[in-house]
Amino acid sequence: MSEDAQLEGTLLIAPSSTEHPLYGSIIESIRSVYDPEIPVNIYDLGLIYTVNINTDSEVQVVMTLTAPGCPVAGEMPGWVAEAIEPLPGVKHVDVALVWEPPWGMDMMSDEARLELGFM
Repeated sequence: MSEDAQLEGTLLIAPSSTEHPLYGSIIESIRSVYDPEIPVNIYDLGLIYTVNINTDSEVQVVMTLTAPGCPVAGEMPGWVAEAIEPLPGVKHVDVALVWEPPWGMDMMSDEARLELGFM
């Protein structure tokens, strides 16, 4: 079986733990983080791919950036972790930066598109 055939039907972005009681407050905390070059929070920009919260309330965030050459590439994952760590009940935060699938403007929320003048 070819590699392409194996990948067909595989989710490129894993689902988030939306049913976990901490999910809503974690998303609100992530919404406090902004790309310094774009006046929209990184969640509405579509940079957060997955928020996984395990039964021990350890949080793993999978995110990307608008471009690999982003000047804050080394800093933004830390900003996300710093936004989530103080939340009551959160035990540990790990933020992974990925480049696949690549970010695209279609990943932005309607609010972000409106804010940036794309609607």
